[in-house]
Amino acid sequence: MSARIHPTALIDKSAEIDADAEVGPYCIVGPNVTLAAGVRLVAQVFIERETRIGPGTVVHPFATLGQPAQDTSYRGEPTTLTIGARNIIREHVSMHRGTLRGRGATVVGDDGFFMAQSHVAHDCIVGNGVIFAQGATLGGHVQVGDHVIMGGLSAMHQHGRIGRHAFVGGLAAVVADVIPYGSVFGNHASLAGLNVVGLKRRGFSREAVHDLRAAYRLLFAEEGTFQERLDDVAETYAHEPLVQEIVAFIRAEAQRPLCMPKA
Repeated sequence: MSARIHPTALIDKSAEIDADAEVGPYCIVGPNVTLAAGVRLVAQVFIERETRIGPGTVVHPFATLGQPAQDTSYRGEPTTLTIGARNIIREHVSMHRGTLRGRGATVVGDDGFFMAQSHVAHDCIVGNGVIFAQGATLGGHVQVGDHVIMGGLSAMHQHGRIGRHAFVGGLAAVVADVIPYGSVFGNHASLAGLNVVGLKRRGFSREAVHDLRAAYRLLFAEEGTFQERLDDVAETYAHEPLVQEIVAFIRAEAQRPLCMPKA
């Protein structure tokens, strides 16, 4: 059985297309592209090259995947884009390959929902179960954890990090790292608290949410230095892995400052 390929589609001879994949009208699939089982390119999708798309992912019209990095250092070197399973990629979404100056690869996880005109730049690593609303944008080298939600027209500065289960509000311009479970709003974005709504929706226990809230209040209190408060949180909540995830995120080496509450 061969893949369902519309006669108007253009497929490079080096592309590998699973027998259970579907390539719709006027799609272009370039060199060294791999489409796994159940992938569906609805119509007029452009995949330039060196891109792998995982099982069950659906790509809607006018999405462009695997194009060169928008980086002045990029000179056409061989780099890749890998997209995981069961993603929904809507109209005019763009995802670019990596650069040699970065990781050489852009990686997108499973079960994401990328709404129209959202963008994943070169060398980004995006986790599982994310939602990018209309026009949400990542600069290069950004790391996005699992189950992050980015609101419409929000943007993350290059080399930034967004921790797991964080929420970025619509129109937010984020220039600093967002802690796991955090919630940020504004231009430039500031930390507005925890993503409590998201935590409850995803079934986190009341005890875990209570500990996160208490740790957050201690961490961003006015008494003492930030380092002293961070050490206190690490010691007081040594039993709570969610709090320890925030502590580890803050202590990790980073290229951007930490997104903080407004003074």
